[in-house]
Amino acid sequence: MKTELTTQSNLYIGIDIHKRSWKIHCSTDLFSGKSFTMPPKPEVLLEYVTKHFPDYRVTTAYEAGCCGYYAHRKFESYGWNSLVVNPADIHRKGKEKYTKTDKIDAQLISRELKDGRLESIHIPELKQEHLRSLFRRRNDLVKDYRRVKSYIKMQLLYFGITIPEEFDNDHWSHKFRYWVDGVVFRYSTARETLDSRMRYFRFIDKEIRDVSTRLRAYCRKHYKKDYYLLRSIPGIGGVVACGIISELGDLRRFNSIKHLAGYVGLAPGIHQSGDHQRSSGITMRAHRLMRSYFIEASWQAIRTDPVMQGYYRKHLGKNVKTIIIKVARKLLSRTLAVIKTEIPYSVGVIE
Repeated sequence: MKTELTTQSNLYIGIDIHKRSWKIHCSTDLFSGKSFTMPPKPEVLLEYVTKHFPDYRVTTAYEAGCCGYYAHRKFESYGWNSLVVNPADIHRKGKEKYTKTDKIDAQLISRELKDGRLESIHIPELKQEHLRSLFRRRNDLVKDYRRVKSYIKMQLLYFGITIPEEFDNDHWSHKFRYWVDGVVFRYSTARETLDSRMRYFRFIDKEIRDVSTRLRAYCRKHYKKDYYLLRSIPGIGGVVACGIISELGDLRRFNSIKHLAGYVGLAPGIHQSGDHQRSSGITMRAHRLMRSYFIEASWQAIRTDPVMQGYYRKHLGKNVKTIIIKVARKLLSRTLAVIKTEIPYSVGVIE
């Protein structure tokens, strides 16, 4: 009697991606699989699958990381189902928590994929991903800006030079910069060191302004509706609005504020054992960059919006950090509502 398969067989490919090579583990519904190393090229994997598993339904998965989504997009162009997963979502049993190799990682991904326990993270469109790169470039420049300011102050402190009281703050006015340019050292080498740092400071300062201008201009042109909806919310300026658009994408994809708060990292952590339950603070799993921006925007919101200011004052007496997290959560809720309803926010309206 001749038998034929009535369903298409499945191939599960776990990939541990690195710059120079990929560790691959292939498994099917019938056998546990095979591991091997290959060059970091999707077309090489396509050639292997076409040769050895020509009629299989292919599903691939790899951890999100420095290699981005290029491989994912290539796999999907082959007609495969592809997942990019958060490394924290890959379950490790027993000694797997203490033993880590590229081969084991690929095997774990393949096993979890086969068992149906993996979910892909959100994959941004290429347009949004390129915008995100510009936003993150600005964030890197801001870090360098703060660092070089610390270096300059450190040198002045080291050589016993006191900064005048009117200049001793975080805002570096042009008068203060001219004062730094005029500081006299006994030997020219120290002056040359400070001149070099001031040149670097001025370069970064100009780069931040230029990148910020281009970022806002791009969002005003290509995401005009969402940009101006976000800008209507007190506390959210041009840069924060660009950050929301580039990092979070279209907020309409979030089903609820609980979903969005969990993604950003403004959701409470809870630890319960029996009858005892306690809060463990905000969750450790977060989009840390956007969480910090929302917290920073909250301080501005309570200065400019009477509703936010009243909400802040209602909780006075508690830990200030706890209160500002509550305000940030409320600001996040307001942001989602404005985008979903597409109605600009009116200052002072009771929510």
